[in-house]
Amino acid sequence: MPVSFATYRRLLMTYLKPQWLRVLLLLLLLAGTISISLINPQILRVFVDSASARDALSGLINIALLFLALSVLRQLIAVAEAYVAADVALIATNALRADLMLHCLQLDSTFHTIHAPGELIERVDGDVSALSNFFSRLVITIFGNLCLLVGVLILLFLVDWRVGLTLSIFATSAFLLISRLNGLATPYWQAERQASAELFGFLEERLAGTEDVRSSGATLYMLQGLARHSRQRLQKMRLAMMVNFSTWGTMTFINAAGMALSLLLGVYLYWSAALSPGTVLLIFLYTTALTTPIEQIVNQLRDLQQSAGSIQRVLNLLETPLTIVDGSGANLKAGALAVEFDDVSFSYAEDVPVWQHIHLQLAPGNVLGILGRTGSGKSTLIKLLARLYDPTTGTIRVNDTDIRTLRLNDLHTSIGMVTQEVHILHTSVRNNLTLFDESIKDAQIMVALEMLGLEHWYQSLLDGLDTILAPGGSGLSAGEAQLLAFARVFLRDPGLVILDEASSRLDPATERLLERAVDRLLEGRTGIIIAHRLSTVQRADHIMILEQGACCEHGLRQELERNPESRFAQLLRVGLEEALA
Repeated sequence: MPVSFATYRRLLMTYLKPQWLRVLLLLLLLAGTISISLINPQILRVFVDSASARDALSGLINIALLFLALSVLRQLIAVAEAYVAADVALIATNALRADLMLHCLQLDSTFHTIHAPGELIERVDGDVSALSNFFSRLVITIFGNLCLLVGVLILLFLVDWRVGLTLSIFATSAFLLISRLNGLATPYWQAERQASAELFGFLEERLAGTEDVRSSGATLYMLQGLARHSRQRLQKMRLAMMVNFSTWGTMTFINAAGMALSLLLGVYLYWSAALSPGTVLLIFLYTTALTTPIEQIVNQLRDLQQSAGSIQRVLNLLETPLTIVDGSGANLKAGALAVEFDDVSFSYAEDVPVWQHIHLQLAPGNVLGILGRTGSGKSTLIKLLARLYDPTTGTIRVNDTDIRTLRLNDLHTSIGMVTQEVHILHTSVRNNLTLFDESIKDAQIMVALEMLGLEHWYQSLLDGLDTILAPGGSGLSAGEAQLLAFARVFLRDPGLVILDEASSRLDPATERLLERAVDRLLEGRTGIIIAHRLSTVQRADHIMILEQGACCEHGLRQELERNPESRFAQLLRVGLEEALA
């Protein structure tokens, strides 16, 4: 579907209005270049006519120097115009990238499951980069060249009405011809951008699994997939360029026709003694100046055709509805939180339930241990509590408040999570621990590191808190990475802590080192522990066992241990790890 004028206008107003002073400066610079483009042919006419009349050499030199000075000034203005245009484009595209990034982060996990990270990167970066010219030059260039076109036609009418009328008909015909081609290539460029996004999505997914690909001997298969995606993108690009060449060929014909027409007019009027030699040259130069704005307008329209696909894809992403709507309720109070699940059911897809009628009440300061086989719905609790999804039916409350009424930022600040996957950022230790929260002081970081037994690790760092960690945590042991995740939660001081199988990948010796950190972390806080290992749930006050998305047992841990008929007691007898394998 073609992009409407209202869509172009909305994008321009949104991202150019905040920098209207730069846009105004760009317009003034453009006005300068247009003025000089109109004046220079007049100077050349005077020069030719003066030379034909054998005027004084000094006068001709002065005219030549004036022409040279204006030409140099025009080049200086063009350099300044290019600089300001690039500045406008960078500011606008960076603002658009920020909006896209924020919108992507607010979309639920279903969207991110469907769309590969590589595809989203291509949209946020590749498609937005394709709009650089749209923001910086397209409208201004079209407007400026229209002004130049009108100015040239007015001056040609002043030279001779026959010349002005003939070339006005020529310019109108050229525009009508070009307008027929406008938008012809848009769907083809949109298809090319989509093929490019699919290529980046393929690369991201395969490169992320390099070890599995190499160890399973699937390298050749992956190369075949790369060739297939690259070939598809090449075919889409070739088709779009072939359609685009129709506009380019039309412009070549218009240029040749315009020059031929000006020469015929000039010769005819010269031999009829109506014009001087300088005026004949003026007509030719103005005709060249007439075809130049038409050519630039066509180029901008061609760029617009190419960018229309990117615009459509960017708008489709921005207009993807948010299923998780931020609340406006009061902030949660500091301290341990009460948690309640009131008849909560949830499904990722229709008729495929993940949770069915879950009831749960957890008092402030208590710890709940959740057990269940893989796929029983344990980790769904985290996603629902953090509002990565909303329940299909039922209500989740924190401190007797429906979490859908809370501000997302306040909810996320009040809940701390440690999972088996720890994301280490390619930045300093300080930023990895504070997640760029400048309100957290170094003294607080040192206290957290000491509490978690990370003093020796910290002392081994060459630059202390300014030490840059490798991407993905390369160089850190699994235990150190998990302790860093614990430190992040300590520094945020949430009222609810969730441990999602945080030690499932650690060997028993390393897990014992984390036991003290877990105890410290749960002090004075409500806790939810999702675990496979017996040692981890022994600190829980309550136990919930899930099977196929339903609660098959829930109660106080000590009571369930003493009841030989309970499911939890059976797990203890046969061994928790073996029973849940």
